[in-house]
Amino acid sequence: MRLLERIFGSTTPTPPQPDIRFGRYSDSYKALDNYAAWDEALEQFENQSWRASYLAFFRYLRDEKEDNVKYWETEDGIRFEFYQGSKKITGFADDNKLRAEAKIALSSELNINFMRQLIERNFDLNYSRFALDDANHLTIVFDTYSLDGSPYKLYYALKEVATNADKQDDLLLEEFKVLEAVDISHLQAIPDAEKEVKYNFMQTRIQQVLSDIESGHLNPEKYPGGIAYLLLDLTYRIDYLIKPEGYTMELLERIHRLYFAKDDKTNAQKNQQLIRELRRLQERPRDDFFREMYRGTATFGITPPVNHDRIVGVIDGELLNMGWYQDNGYESVALAIPSYIAGFCLFNYAIPRPDRDLLHLYFQILENEYFQQLGFQEDFYDARRKLFNRRAIRRAIEHIVAANRSRYGKLNPATATLRYNSLPDFARSFLMMIRNMDATKTEG
Repeated sequence: MRLLERIFGSTTPTPPQPDIRFGRYSDSYKALDNYAAWDEALEQFENQSWRASYLAFFRYLRDEKEDNVKYWETEDGIRFEFYQGSKKITGFADDNKLRAEAKIALSSELNINFMRQLIERNFDLNYSRFALDDANHLTIVFDTYSLDGSPYKLYYALKEVATNADKQDDLLLEEFKVLEAVDISHLQAIPDAEKEVKYNFMQTRIQQVLSDIESGHLNPEKYPGGIAYLLLDLTYRIDYLIKPEGYTMELLERIHRLYFAKDDKTNAQKNQQLIRELRRLQERPRDDFFREMYRGTATFGITPPVNHDRIVGVIDGELLNMGWYQDNGYESVALAIPSYIAGFCLFNYAIPRPDRDLLHLYFQILENEYFQQLGFQEDFYDARRKLFNRRAIRRAIEHIVAANRSRYGKLNPATATLRYNSLPDFARSFLMMIRNMDATKTEG
C-alpha cells in the first residue's frame, strides 16, 4: 500500500513521501474492472470457453499497482506467472487442463527431516501438493482439468499454492542450511537505512514493554488482562509498522496463536509464553533480521474481508476496558488498549479502505517520530512537548474522506469530537470517531 501518496494526493499538493509499505496486502480492494472480469470468467466457464475463462480470471487477479500477474497467449495455450511475497508461481493452461507450480528451494542433498515435514504438510492441503522435481527443487504443485477448473476453484487453489510457497521458503531456509533460495530475482532490496530504523524501533519497543511489565507497577497475576494488552499491542504494532517477512512474521503469528489458543493455560501463563517469544525476537541477530527485510509483490491476501460493523464490534468489545487503567494511573495499559484494537483489526482482517486509512493515520500520529525517521514529513505529534498538530490531523482526515468519496459517499468522521488533552484521551476519541462514522459503501 503506497500510503500517503495515495491518500494525500487527491486534493492539495504535498511533498513527495517515501514509498514504504505497511501492513498486510489485501486483494479485497479491487477496481470495478476486476469484478467485471470475474463475472466474465464465470460466464465463459459456464459456456465451456475454457481459454476465455482463464484469460478473464487472470484479469481479475491482476493488480495494476502491484504489477503482480502476467499472462500471454501462445499457439498451444496460455502461459502465466504471478507473485506472492518471495515466490514466483508459473503455469500453463489450455483447453484440457491447467497446471501451476512454485519452486520453494533447491536442495543440494536430500534430507529426511525437511522431506518428512513437507509430506506431513501435504495432509493439510486441499488442492495442491509438495513435491520434488527432477532438478531437486522443492516445489508445490496444483493441476486441474479445465472441465473441473471453475474460477472459484482456481482462486482458492492458486491462493493455497502461493501463500504456502511464500511462507515455507523462508522457514525452511532458516531451519535447513542445505537448502538454497531460488526464483527471488523479483524481490526489491530495502535500503539499509530503512532497515536500521525498523530494527531499532522493534528493539526499543520490545524493551520498553518488557521493562514496564518487569517494573511490577501492575501485578501480572492479578491483572493478566492488562499485561496481555501490552504484549498483543506490541505484537500487532511490529507486524503492521515493520511489515516483516520470514522468521519474524511467523514468530508474530505464533504469538497471536498462542494467546488465542483454546487450551487449559491461564491468561497469566499465556503472557509468560508471549514474553518468551518476544525475547527470542529481541535476541535475534541483527543480520538475520536485515536478511528478512525485502519488498515483494503479492496477489492474494491472507486476511478475510469484513465490513465496518466488524470494526465497530471490536471497538465496543474492548474500548470500555481502558477506563479503569486510565483512572488508576496505568497510562501505558490504557493507551495499549485502543492501539491493540487498531492492530488487532489490521492483523486479522481486510477491513474497508476508509477504516484502514484512518487506522494507519492513528499509528502515524502515535508513532510520529518513527515515521519521520523513515522520511515522512508530516508532523502530527510532538512527544517532548506533548502537543498535537490539530490542523495537520484534521487535514489528513479530510484527505482520507476525499480519497474514498467515490465509493463511500456517506463517509463523515466527526473531527470535532477528537480530544487532544492526552494521548489516551486522543486515542479513545479517535477510535470512537471511526466507530460512529457512516462507512456505508455507496457504489454498486
